[in-house]
Amino acid sequence: MSVSTTPAPASFPVSAATAAVRARQAAFGPTHAPRWARPALWAVLLLTALLSLWNVSSIGNANSFYAASVLSGTQSWKALFFGSLDAGNFITVDKPPLAEWVMGLFCRVFGFGTWQMMVPVAAAGTASVALLYTMVRRSFGYVAATIAALVLALTPITVAISRDNNPDPFLVLLMLLGAAGCLRAIRTGRLAPLVWCGVAIGFAFMAKMLQGYMVLPAFVLAYGFAAKCSVVKRIRNLAVAGVALAASTGWFVLVADFLVSKDSRPYIGGSTDNTFWNLVVGYNGLGRVFGASDGTGSFGQGANFGGAAGVGRMFNSIIGGQISWLIPFAAIALAAGLVLRGRRPRTDTQRASYLLWGGWVGVHFVVFSFAQGIFHPYYTTAMAPGIAALCGAGGVAMYRAFRGRDVRWVWVLPAAVAVSAVWAVVLLSRTTSWNAWIGPVAGVLAAASIAGLLLARFGKVTARRAGAVAALTGVVALLAGPSAYAVSAATKGSEDGTNPTAGPAVAGGGFGGGGGRGGAGRPGGFPGGGFPGGGAQRGGQAQPGSGGTGTGKGAAGAGAGATGGQMPAGGAARGGGMGGGMGGGVSSQLVSYLLKHQDGATWILAVSRDQSASPLILQTKKPVAAMGGWSGSDKAMTLAKLEELVKAGKLHYIQTGGGGGGGFGGGGNSTSDITTWVQKHGTLVKPSAYGSTSSTSSSGSAGSSSDIYRLDPSDL
Repeated sequence: MSVSTTPAPASFPVSAATAAVRARQAAFGPTHAPRWARPALWAVLLLTALLSLWNVSSIGNANSFYAASVLSGTQSWKALFFGSLDAGNFITVDKPPLAEWVMGLFCRVFGFGTWQMMVPVAAAGTASVALLYTMVRRSFGYVAATIAALVLALTPITVAISRDNNPDPFLVLLMLLGAAGCLRAIRTGRLAPLVWCGVAIGFAFMAKMLQGYMVLPAFVLAYGFAAKCSVVKRIRNLAVAGVALAASTGWFVLVADFLVSKDSRPYIGGSTDNTFWNLVVGYNGLGRVFGASDGTGSFGQGANFGGAAGVGRMFNSIIGGQISWLIPFAAIALAAGLVLRGRRPRTDTQRASYLLWGGWVGVHFVVFSFAQGIFHPYYTTAMAPGIAALCGAGGVAMYRAFRGRDVRWVWVLPAAVAVSAVWAVVLLSRTTSWNAWIGPVAGVLAAASIAGLLLARFGKVTARRAGAVAALTGVVALLAGPSAYAVSAATKGSEDGTNPTAGPAVAGGGFGGGGGRGGAGRPGGFPGGGFPGGGAQRGGQAQPGSGGTGTGKGAAGAGAGATGGQMPAGGAARGGGMGGGMGGGVSSQLVSYLLKHQDGATWILAVSRDQSASPLILQTKKPVAAMGGWSGSDKAMTLAKLEELVKAGKLHYIQTGGGGGGGFGGGGNSTSDITTWVQKHGTLVKPSAYGSTSSTSSSGSAGSSSDIYRLDPSDL
């Protein structure tokens, strides 16, 4: 008699008891975790997602510049890979394409639309909160992790940028992934997590170039000091991680600049020589930090958006309400945490965390405060994880020291609450006409918290039990202002996607301050095609941009641009053609005319700048060539290239503009040369041809009109 030795198959589905255990762990966490911890985490993550997606359809295309690129990526794989503005692959956006990859792939699967574009952005923001929670919990416990997650979720500028299609949410997530790898490498002494840290930061570079590198000094400091391995091994591991960083950063540079010929890919928008490397070190890289005067940067105009450079920039009326609420508390928490861990072994993971998060905030604070180039308030969202981690970790450490035997620490936590509460009241006092009750309530709650803490410390036994309640009251007091700003960002509806902010208008700062990124042209740039050179956010005060001054309005029939404030206008097509602010539309008559007479061309129209091309791409879902890139002065279009496109029948219609001199066009071909050539060989499309009765420039200013010409191969 033989006996079978074949093992019995595992039962499926799992037993009810096993399923119940797994469900409990999912809902409440591990058995050793406090019962409140996991539900609190779920609540914070749900809050994060709601703030990101509440009424998100109201934002429309958000930043039409990136929305046009996402749409083009759904129509062309090459456009998706290179981050092209148009599906014809004439020119790319002025950033690496990682954000467009994520949004574009999602829209390829589910179709192009606001929700399809914004769900990946919201997912990145929510994942960032969850990842920060995990890192803080491992070193400091559940209370610190919950506070850190809540602070990040309610940081006003983080909420605002999570409701926009700029690449910053993906940048923050990738930097946090790098931090997770670095902290794991510190705890274990292993090489692999540090390599993955380098890879993550390399992909952060692919989201927003050199800004992704700003966390590297903090990582090197923390790992170099605290990793559980010898000095030689730490140096070797950092070198290997550096190689991984270089590989994950450099592969796209290699492909774009060396492996694919310039004739076989789109022009690299924002560069001066059609190379990705030039974009990195010029206009969109070092030019943002040091400014530029060579035609590759912003000419030191960061003050147009973020206020004057200097140590006070993070606290000014433009940026203060976006990020600075808890900077005082975080600074005190960092100092307290380092002192409290001062006598611990070199490899102490909590001190390493303080070094990492403190370095994270410190580097960003210095660079952002003194950056001379273009600086938008939403850049500061990159500081938020460090501030949040320090508030959670340092806040709990100060509370424990407050409850300890050393009376020298009794005053540190109350002082931190008091200083931060005073700063919150100052920020709220700048907008007394907006929810004026929040400031007094926050001040009263902070005072009650401080009184409760001191009573709990020096009072009777029963009074000491009130310490936790007093501390919780302090959290509510310090988060009252940021929460109000964060909710306003989620409920105020449509906003200019080029410069998203949270909260109310402040004196001198516009709606969060400064105008959208329009019209900052290089010397001799194209006049702007009917889009603004500055302006203000909704409800704000107009600020001049470099594109010119004045109070021109968009063309008749054009969609509305950024709401509120008077905008300086460049050229506008006569008779209701091109015009409007960022996100503005084009007259339906002109659109119908261009589509009807496309005649097999790849691009339905060539315009001066990205701001003119983006809304037309979104409106028609057809390629539009932006000859001068974002600023109007990229050398993407030359006279020879224009002639080649016309001869091949790939382009029939060109928009020309008033003004000129040394604009787009390389090899000695200025704007005026190209305009003269077009006017000589082309046929002017009269407004009456597409149903318009107007014959004057809608901008109302001399020399700012623009015309549309038709060219065919037979014209050459």
